[in-house]
Amino acid sequence: MSVAAILIVAKGLAWIVTDSVSMLSSLVDSALDLVSSLITFIAIQQALVPADKDHRFGHGKAEALAGVAQAGFIAASAGGLLLTVVDRFLHPHPVQAEAVGLAVSAFALVLTFGLMLFQSYVVRRTSSIAIGADKAHYTTDFVTNIAVGAGIVATVRLQEPLIDLAVALGIAVYLVTSAWTIGRTSIDVLMDRELPDADRQRVVETVHRHGQVKGIHDLRTRSAGLTKFIQLHIELDPALGFVEAHAIGDRIEAEIEEAFPDAEIILHVDPTGVAERHPRDPAG
Repeated sequence: MSVAAILIVAKGLAWIVTDSVSMLSSLVDSALDLVSSLITFIAIQQALVPADKDHRFGHGKAEALAGVAQAGFIAASAGGLLLTVVDRFLHPHPVQAEAVGLAVSAFALVLTFGLMLFQSYVVRRTSSIAIGADKAHYTTDFVTNIAVGAGIVATVRLQEPLIDLAVALGIAVYLVTSAWTIGRTSIDVLMDRELPDADRQRVVETVHRHGQVKGIHDLRTRSAGLTKFIQLHIELDPALGFVEAHAIGDRIEAEIEEAFPDAEIILHVDPTGVAERHPRDPAG
């Protein structure tokens, strides 16, 4: 949040001096970074609140709700930027003070690169998914700052305002893409989308490493914040004693938990060959 605030001030002054639309687009992006980081900070705090009597599964979906809000902010800002690009195309103005725009872009590059290094350190120490996603976002910002600086130089040297507009348009398209990606990912979490196929396959392989298991069914997965939820039924020989079957189930559950340390696992043991009634199955 501090990096974003510093860049907002620097880019705001540079935009006033240069009158560059691409610098304005970069300013909008930094303003969104500040809002996004603030929302994420609050959401992560809420997501880490332990489960209580009213929220038995925890508060992990707070991150997804924040993501939907972020997607809306980003999409609205991209729309406003596109309107600015159209207005500047119809009423062109020359870009001024090339040196100022270039200096601010260079400053933004250095500051963003430092932030990316720190985020990489944090990801290595914590394996935080949220910080990893934020680092990916700032990596794109790093490239954006290079484009803005190059666009301002090319516009002034070639005396072609359309170059500045093209850079701004490209950033607007990037913002729309970001809004779509963030929104889709957040909605997937809110709608309890299954974990990736590779994760589900790991669960199945872990179960089948135990020779006593005759089958597996009703594997259901989802995620909320940093927590994954894995539910499954395993089938064992009905001749096994209750204590032995329970012990096998415990061992399998422990191995799944080792593969997914942040997961909550519900494992149900069924005797092979005994038909079950599934209320969620339309066929009964």
